[in-house]
Amino acid sequence: MDLDEAFRTVGEFGPYQKRAVSVLLLIQVYMACQSMLIVLVGATPEERVEQEEPLQVAVFPQDSDSIVTEWLLVKQQAYKVNLAGSLFFAGLLVGNVVFGPLSDRIGRRPVYLTGLFFEVLFGYMTAFAPSYEVFAVSRLLVGVMNGGIGLVCFVLAQEYVGKSYWAMTGTLSSMTFAVGIALFGALGYLIRPWRSLATAANSSGVLFLMLSVTLPESPRWLYSQGRTERAQEVLRYMALRNGNAANNLVLQGVKPGNHGNGEGAGVLQLVLHPVLRLRTAVLMYVWYACSLVYYGLTLGASDTSGSPYRNIAMYGLVELPAYPLCIYFINKHWAGRRKSMAVFLCLAGSACLCTMFIPENTGTVLSVTSLALVGKLMVSAAFNIAYVYTAELYPTVIRNAGLGVCSMSCRVGGILAPFVPSMRSLHSSLPFTVFFFSGVSAGCLGLLLPETLLRPSAETLEELSSAAHGRVLESKPLLYEDDHR
Repeated sequence: MDLDEAFRTVGEFGPYQKRAVSVLLLIQVYMACQSMLIVLVGATPEERVEQEEPLQVAVFPQDSDSIVTEWLLVKQQAYKVNLAGSLFFAGLLVGNVVFGPLSDRIGRRPVYLTGLFFEVLFGYMTAFAPSYEVFAVSRLLVGVMNGGIGLVCFVLAQEYVGKSYWAMTGTLSSMTFAVGIALFGALGYLIRPWRSLATAANSSGVLFLMLSVTLPESPRWLYSQGRTERAQEVLRYMALRNGNAANNLVLQGVKPGNHGNGEGAGVLQLVLHPVLRLRTAVLMYVWYACSLVYYGLTLGASDTSGSPYRNIAMYGLVELPAYPLCIYFINKHWAGRRKSMAVFLCLAGSACLCTMFIPENTGTVLSVTSLALVGKLMVSAAFNIAYVYTAELYPTVIRNAGLGVCSMSCRVGGILAPFVPSMRSLHSSLPFTVFFFSGVSAGCLGLLLPETLLRPSAETLEELSSAAHGRVLESKPLLYEDDHR
């Protein structure tokens, strides 16, 4: 039997997979706290300048505590706060590039566990940094690990379950990340000293690391590498824990390195393979635009009026309605993955465009902040679909490499995002103009991609080429929406 049939025998989303995926979802809360850390620990309180001959001294309120007040990152030094945020996203870029192909080569589990261990280690380095320079380096290193494990964690959550549940597990991953943002806002309200906040936000990673040690290797990765017997062992273990008998579970053999036309699967195939070349180019721009708009709006939350803790929580909670919308639309024949992603991106850009026509500080419901929240909701939906859609567009043998390269371009958007809100100094509408053009252009380009709804997933490059040329993959029956209900 093939993998899809094997998962139906094991249980596509049985009790064991639910527990394993729950651990991977909880990791999203930890990663969200690390991603948003700079928003609060780098907050700049109102200052007053006192003249103390022969110098002017900046004085902050007594209850304020951040890297700004500790290392006096004001005036000419103020750029260092945004620099620390950009270094984190630069680290995400490096982590995506390195960890994605590495997990395709040596396995999902060892890369995930190693990355999580070092992220926790470097997270404590952030909390106890004796100087800004050490703090900045630690944020870069945390970003490297965060980018790597985030990618592998998402793929594992997909590959532990049957394909008909991929959209759900992918959506739950994004939803949990949004909950993590909201929880970080609450944590920041309760814990004000920045070092204590960084320590508390990082300590949950220790618990999640201990829970992750029991997770198995991905059976899909094992199968794609020709390790059929080991894949059968993992699947039988899952079946046993699900309470299913799987004595007759025997996978059909696949030769290791069977990637089509005698070529090895690797990052270069994303450029050399005729089918993957266009997909990768379009997806890279889509991910870049999603990241720029998503993080640009989120990191700008502290710039809006009101409590920064409340604003961060709102920008996290506003995402939650986006995910049920995703699940509904991407599984409908008349919408699917491709059209849904394109429409949500265009709506996100349009919401940002509308802010240009709303007066500042208006007291009505229709305000700049409310439209920005609508834009955040829409781009969150598009970002979630991009994750699910991308995983389905790449074969198993190169899935992490493909996600890694797409995430790399995504992190370029993240690197630029901290500086986009500061463009308000040139013109108040400039940041939203950037978000508008990014969202709409990415939505239009996304229509060039093929639809994956109700299509079988390819395991090798040979199967991808066969499907692209219209040949039916006989060993992979189509999965319909109601098959698992």
